[in-house]
Amino acid sequence: MKERKAWKLNGFVALLLAVVLVVGGLFVLASSGSDAPHPAAILAAVVMMFAAFIIVTSLVIVHPNEAKVLTFFGRYVGTLLESGFWMTVPFSSRKKISLRVRNFNSQRLKVNDAEGNPIEIGAVVVFRVVDTAKASFDVDNYEEFVEIQSETAIRHIATQYAYDSFSEETAVSLRSNTDEIAEQLLRELQARLDVAGVQILETRLSHLAYAPEIASAMLQRQQAMAIVASRQKVVEGAVGMVEMALRKLIENGIELDDERRAAMVNNLMVAIVSDRSATPVINTGTLYS
Repeated sequence: MKERKAWKLNGFVALLLAVVLVVGGLFVLASSGSDAPHPAAILAAVVMMFAAFIIVTSLVIVHPNEAKVLTFFGRYVGTLLESGFWMTVPFSSRKKISLRVRNFNSQRLKVNDAEGNPIEIGAVVVFRVVDTAKASFDVDNYEEFVEIQSETAIRHIATQYAYDSFSEETAVSLRSNTDEIAEQLLRELQARLDVAGVQILETRLSHLAYAPEIASAMLQRQQAMAIVASRQKVVEGAVGMVEMALRKLIENGIELDDERRAAMVNNLMVAIVSDRSATPVINTGTLYS
């Protein structure tokens, strides 16, 4: 099923024509004789009145950002997309379809993320109808279809990523990469809703949290992982600073034997990596006595 424009004519011109036909039919009856109108005059008046009735039944009003889907005895004959007052196919049924931009706010769904942790997730989906024929005839109810497919896509996306991650190998997570997650949700949801003639304009996560039964434990785990990740960065930075210090000493012509170099590395690493202020110790002797 593909959308196409329906036949239409200016409604004011059609209404004027209907008035002319009614007046003409009455004039024909009045001019045929007061006692007994001629059968031909009666037939002409009936035809004109019936034509006026057909015209009146074919008039339709289309509001802005609204469409009327026309079916004539079970057959799709087109869609009126332009707002205004129109005459269209007579005796056709007209279904109103809104073309306005709408929001769908999903419920808080409880799913397991990629690591198996139960989480609560919800999203806002902004959409509009772009093909009225598909929205009317290819699905039973396009609004319910959008709701069900949106929740299905949200569940599918949530199971592909972890709630949070501090590892560079699995950098993408639901909490840290909301823009990437929203973009992937939009693409997947659009693929699901093309059959309903719906265009997805935007998707955003509106709620993301651990399930209440594990929220406390996962918060402790999250804090521990954050500490480990931060300490790892500190160690990497400390190693780089020690390497730079040794390189500068060599460039300045200061040579250290292996034991002094090891002592220097130990002192620098302790001073840089420690989470407390370093306490200087004055060594009155030598490294060998």
